Amino acid sequence: MTHTENIARLANELPPITLDEMKSIRLMNRMDTKFVTTVDMLVRLLDLCKGSYYSQSINGKRVSPYRTTYWDYPERHDMFHFHQAGHLPRTKVRARTYLDSGHSFLEIKRKNNHGKTKKKRVAVSSIDAVIRNHEGEEFLHDMLGITFNDLTPALGNQFLRITLVNLEKTERLTIDFDLHFHNYETGKDATMDNIVIIELKRDGRQPSPILPLLRQLRIKPAGFSKYCIGTTVTNPSLRINRFKKRLIKIGKILERGRCGA
Repeated sequence: MTHTENIARLANELPPITLDEMKSIRLMNRMDTKFVTTVDMLVRLLDLCKGSYYSQSINGKRVSPYRTTYWDYPERHDMFHFHQAGHLPRTKVRARTYLDSGHSFLEIKRKNNHGKTKKKRVAVSSIDAVIRNHEGEEFLHDMLGITFNDLTPALGNQFLRITLVNLEKTERLTIDFDLHFHNYETGKDATMDNIVIIELKRDGRQPSPILPLLRQLRIKPAGFSKYCIGTTVTNPSLRINRFKKRLIKIGKILERGRCGA
């Protein structure tokens, strides 16, 4: 059994929750925290989640494939450098396809001076339509006052995701794994198939059943931007000072996976 099959099996052992049921979950005082771990630790975590979580089911499937492309300013890479420097406010421009359904969206993510992230999006026919035909450009201009002539496709990624919801419906967990990156500028590819990114989105007023489980497994909070980390490992010409420690930690996680730890 592959690790993807094993993760899908464990997700299927949790009671299902549908997309329509997910719409009722409104996290009005939301706190977001990311954690980075290995596939082996994810398997252990999912086993511990039994009795405390639902797993999202879409057309009977618990594991969903995603494809994303990010845009940035050519040569300057402002969006990458703003993130590396911890600059606020900052913006990301991306298009994402939910490969199971075929639905695609052009999205603008902005983090304000208070660290709060807001996302707005518009439906598009495909990522390729955005790249080739600048579909969604009116939305981009309305949001940021720029056009696709100001930007260039910078990084693409693909990954698998499962989504968990606690029984009280006060938090969501997105769990991403099998990460693959492609850099449009350098043409380089990179794979992080042992890395797992867990993002906890919860109502800050409520206790979380996942936090003691994460502490039990010694899975600690750690930032991980797919755009920035994917860019650093596929474009060695960029400054990566702020990400050096993070990349060392990721390298150790990947090495543990190769050693079967």
